[in-house]
Amino acid sequence: MTSRRRWRVRLTVAAEADVRDIALWTANCFGAAQARAYAATLSGAIRELAEGPAVPGARRREDIAKGIMALHVVRGGRKGRHVVVYRVGAPAKPPVIDVLRVLHEAMDLSRHVGETKDEDSNHA
Repeated sequence: MTSRRRWRVRLTVAAEADVRDIALWTANCFGAAQARAYAATLSGAIRELAEGPAVPGARRREDIAKGIMALHVVRGGRKGRHVVVYRVGAPAKPPVIDVLRVLHEAMDLSRHVGETKDEDSNHA
């Protein structure tokens, strides 16, 4: 049985840049193979949001702003140090999740998410 996507996931320009920068940094530090593997980990966490905002491991981050949620990229035994920061978009059919940023877990999420809360989103 295949699972049907119920939510559309969109990435802001900043989130797309985050994923690209993470992949480039990983390639420069650890090589192309590791960059591809980690990009798959990041993409997998983002794709999982198509099941809805309350995926396993998601946490509300009202301390950042109302409606903000975060999902650590660690999935299926893979290691990772990044967090997908997102919110439910305006009511639509299908419903939408806007990925605002993909940030390292050690970063001040409030500072970096505040810069992009009102930014346009693209399709994932």
